[in-house]
Amino acid sequence: MELVVSTSFEVQQNLAMEEFLFSRCSGEYAFFYVNDPCVVIGSNQVWRNEVDEVFCQGNQIPVVRRISGGGAVYHDHGNLNYSFISHKTADISGTGSDFLLPVVEALASLGVEALIGKRKDLWLPNGYKISGTASHVTMNRVLQHGTLLYDTNIEMLHGTLSPRSSSLTVKGIPSVPSPVMNIERYLSEFSEDNHLNARGASAFFKEFINVIARVLKAEAGFTFGEDAYTKIAAIRADRYDTKSWNLRK
Repeated sequence: MELVVSTSFEVQQNLAMEEFLFSRCSGEYAFFYVNDPCVVIGSNQVWRNEVDEVFCQGNQIPVVRRISGGGAVYHDHGNLNYSFISHKTADISGTGSDFLLPVVEALASLGVEALIGKRKDLWLPNGYKISGTASHVTMNRVLQHGTLLYDTNIEMLHGTLSPRSSSLTVKGIPSVPSPVMNIERYLSEFSEDNHLNARGASAFFKEFINVIARVLKAEAGFTFGEDAYTKIAAIRADRYDTKSWNLRK
C-alpha cells in the first residue's frame, strides 16, 4: 500500500484525485486530504434534502457530490479525510468495518478511544460521533473512506446540514443525524495527559497520518506525474466541477 497525502484544499480536486487512484490506477493506496469549507453529499442523495441552500450560498459553501454512498458531511480545515483504496478480495469486499481497525489503533496511540458503530462509523465512549464513512465498490476495486472531526466548526456543520422543511420535496436516501463532538474537545475534557490537547489540527493530522502509515505499512514517496494530473483535471472537469453531477435531482 502506498501513502498519498494531498497538498490541495479544493474539494473538487481532492475528489478527482481520489477517483483517479480508484478507477485509473492499479495499486493500493491510503489517501489523506483536507478540504476548504464545503458539503459533500452521497452519490444517490437529493442535495436539497440535505443542506440549507440559503445558508450555504450566503457563506459560499460549495455542495459537491462524491461517487460513494452514505450521508452528507461538512468539511473544513478541522476535518481530516481518509481513504483506503484496495483490490477486491474475499477479505476486502467493501461490506465490513475492518478497514476502520487501523484508524482505531492510530487514534488510540494519540489518546483517543474510538468505538466502531453499527453503521461503520466511529464513536467516542461518551456517545458522540467523530467519524462517518462510505464505500464504493466495483468488480475489482474497493474504496472505503471517511471523515475525522478534530476541531471542525460545529456551528457551521449544523448550519449547512439543516435543510429547511420547504425544500424536502423529492424522495431520496436521507442522512442519519448523529450527535457529534470534536476530538480536540474530547481530549481537553477527558484526557489526563495535558500535552494531548495542546496540538492544532494540522499537527494532530500529521501525527495521525504518520502513525496509521506505520500501522498499514504504507510506503511514502508517492507522487503524481504530469500525465496523472492531466487525467485528474479531466475527471474534475467532467464531474466535480459540473452542476449536472453535483446538483442533480
